[in-house]
Amino acid sequence: MFENIPCKNIVLETLNLEVQVRERTILQNISLQVASGEILGIIGPSGAGKSTLLRCFNRLSELTPGLRVRGEVRLMGSSIYAPELDVNVLRARVGMLFQEPVVFPVDIRENVLFGARRLRKLSKGEQDELVESKLREVALWEEVRDRLKQPAAKLSVGQQQRLCLARTLAVRPEVLLMDEPTSALDPRSTSAIEELLLEMKSRHSIVLVTHNLRQARQISDRVAVVCLRNGVGQIVEQGESAAVFNAPSAPEFRDYLGQASGM
Repeated sequence: MFENIPCKNIVLETLNLEVQVRERTILQNISLQVASGEILGIIGPSGAGKSTLLRCFNRLSELTPGLRVRGEVRLMGSSIYAPELDVNVLRARVGMLFQEPVVFPVDIRENVLFGARRLRKLSKGEQDELVESKLREVALWEEVRDRLKQPAAKLSVGQQQRLCLARTLAVRPEVLLMDEPTSALDPRSTSAIEELLLEMKSRHSIVLVTHNLRQARQISDRVAVVCLRNGVGQIVEQGESAAVFNAPSAPEFRDYLGQASGM
């Protein structure tokens, strides 16, 4: 199932994407679009291939031994698998936030600058400005402004996740990929991240993998439902979030909603 988005600026899209690990097909017939200024939620049961799909959008999938990707992934209309493409530049344009915060064993300031300083030259003043602006953007500046030289590992888990988001934003991504970014957080930190995503979608297209159906329904503009069909992960339904949740048509999605509501 493919939902074409008319009259919108398509930032990221996949066409007939198929993923195999060795001889086993784990994703098939994946076609979707991500428009400028929106949050696309990718939902569905565990084991359907959602996280694998997310990693295809910036070629992190290539780090998995034996994994092969067929079909097309385009960023701003150009194939991300073009031979002349610099993968490091791609991963700066399509940033990623993981389920568990991954802070580096350096101080808070150096964590923010880690990727940006490897992509472009920054003066001391530019570094200071970048650190402050990105920490402000993720609502962390007031909490850490007086301890930028302290190890990032001393922050709470929720603060670490916002720091990882600041580090990702510092490399100026066009698209943000988020793989269960709030699953390890308490309700207050989860709410803070959700508010940030809603505020940031005007500047970044966001693709959010989540098992939190409340979250998907409330903050996603559209959703793509990935379920197993004949043992292979496929998009069984996609569209505007309210429409998909209010009137699910795919039996696999109805079953998933029923199981989720019974937990």
